[in-house]
Amino acid sequence: MYVIDPFVAYDDRGYLIKDYSTEVFESQNLPYELKEVFYTNSHKGVIRSTHFQRTVQMPKLVRCVAGKVWDVVVDLRGGSQTFAKWIAFELSGDNKCELLIPGGCGHGYLVIEDSIVSYKVASAFYGEGDDGICWNDSDVGIAWPLELVGGIENVILSEKDRNLQSLNEFLHTYGGLE
Repeated sequence: MYVIDPFVAYDDRGYLIKDYSTEVFESQNLPYELKEVFYTNSHKGVIRSTHFQRTVQMPKLVRCVAGKVWDVVVDLRGGSQTFAKWIAFELSGDNKCELLIPGGCGHGYLVIEDSIVSYKVASAFYGEGDDGICWNDSDVGIAWPLELVGGIENVILSEKDRNLQSLNEFLHTYGGLE
């Protein structure tokens, strides 16, 4: 996991941000090749659960373009010393930080303010390989700061995210990702 402070130039008009540069990544020995870019637009209270790709791993560079999210990464790489551990970061349009998330990790977030999040992925997304761990799985134990959205009664989940597997089901089916 890498936190990246992109190049930002401010002037009287606002700012210009270079949130990806092959040259910068190569100079830092960060293995990453951009394949696709997509964005999500989410309302306050949305939780996007810890999603991952089952077979083709998808490293991703994530940035909150506008608004604020509490971003979570769960290590699902079999054999990793941090397997099933999670780490969280605040990403916002104001702080402009990015996360470079390795393949084999689940990724999700809680939307604290209406937000637009950018994903720059290193492999093509394919829906049939998309999977995830339920957002409130007790074995993962993510401490979602739900008070920032007014409590659990204000959480918005997709039908898909309501029906995701537990960590135990994931372990039984996959054992871990490569």
